[in-house]
Amino acid sequence: MARNTIRPPQRHTGSFDAYSHFWAHYLREHGRAETRHWHFFGTAIAIVCLAGLVATGSLWFLGGMILAGYGPAWIAHAAFEGNRPATFTHPLWSLVSDLRMFGLWLIGRLDSELARAGVPVRRRRRS
Repeated sequence: MARNTIRPPQRHTGSFDAYSHFWAHYLREHGRAETRHWHFFGTAIAIVCLAGLVATGSLWFLGGMILAGYGPAWIAHAAFEGNRPATFTHPLWSLVSDLRMFGLWLIGRLDSELARAGVPVRRRRRS
């Protein structure tokens, strides 16, 4: 009797030809909503810390910005995705993609990008 097994998708380990290829990979690496929510939390706090740094010049805000920007994201990757954050292999594209993902979420256009990258998206019912 053959076993019905599902193989996990292979992780991309090489380089990318273009940012658009990385962007699709980045979205797939953030396929779970919980991971994205932790990213959004960290990104929002990092932006507040950046504003504090600009307003006061205090380097404490720089430390807070780095901790908030990376800490929740790395925890989410370990806890929910079980993958290694893209920051380790593509730091600049990862930062740009995190800010892009956050911005698209804020304006309500992230679901269409996720769907285009092949990430299943649960649609909310409209009342």
